[in-house]
Amino acid sequence: MEPPKPPSPPKPDAPLDAPTEVDPGVTQAREDERRRRAAAAGAGSTILTGAGGLNTAAQTGQKTLLGA
Repeated sequence: MEPPKPPSPPKPDAPLDAPTEVDPGVTQAREDERRRRAAAAGAGSTILTGAGGLNTAAQTGQKTLLGA
């Protein structure tokens, strides 16, 4: 003899209305912002020197007190 089966789950509700079309101006602004952020986060924004490296000498002559 088999144990009784659990009751079946309730049926899901009907889907909501389909999303409406987005204004092309909003879409363009979103794409522009995405491109701007991607360009700012690229490798060019992290390079602090040019192809020639550092052109100035390091300042090592004076002792400093760290944290002051």
